[in-house]
Amino acid sequence: MNRPTVLEATFLGTALAASGASAPAAAQSPVRSPYVTARDGTKLFVQDWGNGKPVLLLSAWTFNGSAWGTQIAALNEKGFRCIAPDRRGHGRSEMPSSGYDLQTLTDDVADIIEARDLRDVTLVGFSMGTVEAVNYLARYGSDRIARLVLVAPTTPFLVKTEDNPDAVPKAMIDADHATIARDFAKWIAANEAPFFLPETPEITRAWIREMMLSVPLPVALACRRTISFSDLRAAAASIDRPTLILHGDKDASAPLPLTGAKTARLIKGSKLVVYEGGPHPLPLTHGERVIADMLAFMTA
Repeated sequence: MNRPTVLEATFLGTALAASGASAPAAAQSPVRSPYVTARDGTKLFVQDWGNGKPVLLLSAWTFNGSAWGTQIAALNEKGFRCIAPDRRGHGRSEMPSSGYDLQTLTDDVADIIEARDLRDVTLVGFSMGTVEAVNYLARYGSDRIARLVLVAPTTPFLVKTEDNPDAVPKAMIDADHATIARDFAKWIAANEAPFFLPETPEITRAWIREMMLSVPLPVALACRRTISFSDLRAAAASIDRPTLILHGDKDASAPLPLTGAKTARLIKGSKLVVYEGGPHPLPLTHGERVIADMLAFMTA
């Protein structure tokens, strides 16, 4: 067996002394598989880092769990365990030809919670993830969920109907889907400016473009339909857990009056925090503030 050099041993000792940990304790960490098998056999890639109370992080449309990296690192440091799955068809999860409807996607969330035996969970959804989170509570109840955080929600219902007049006409939604189907890359380029802040660095923009374009177009379109046509008004009204809603007032993807504000009115006792000048991807553009607001909510 190779023994550490004097330099390596000195570095290790200094690091452990600074952290207050002993060598055996620092080495101990539960071994967890990076995959959970959904009930239909689809393998879902799951990042599972740290120990302590669990925080389940559900990603935006065409994003994967890596987009939560800043939050994961900060929450781990504060003693929380972070679980960030890649939605089926995204990232390192398998890509079946079906299962992108709301019920199947919600079942995937439930399967992850059951497989990892998560309890006292802070359930965090960002954008499309809020649709899955709200529907999970309606379908599976709140026994395993302690609290809910919705970041830039796309709930409760985006389509204009007689009983939902201040929403988006279906013809506009259909036209947007058709534009994506014709040229997804061109659509991303056309919508990039209002999505980020002007000062968002190019390397971040390129990372997100690559992440989005890595999702097969049929998957992206199916998930887009799920977001657009899911009516979660009754589901939101039934939530019985403390809820924090974080939303930017310059969100071009999910305008605050149509989504976050409506959702806050439906969830009894929820707290809506509006980020002045905030665009849609708050975990990327306002990462430190999102972390601070989440920690204050989770430790209150």
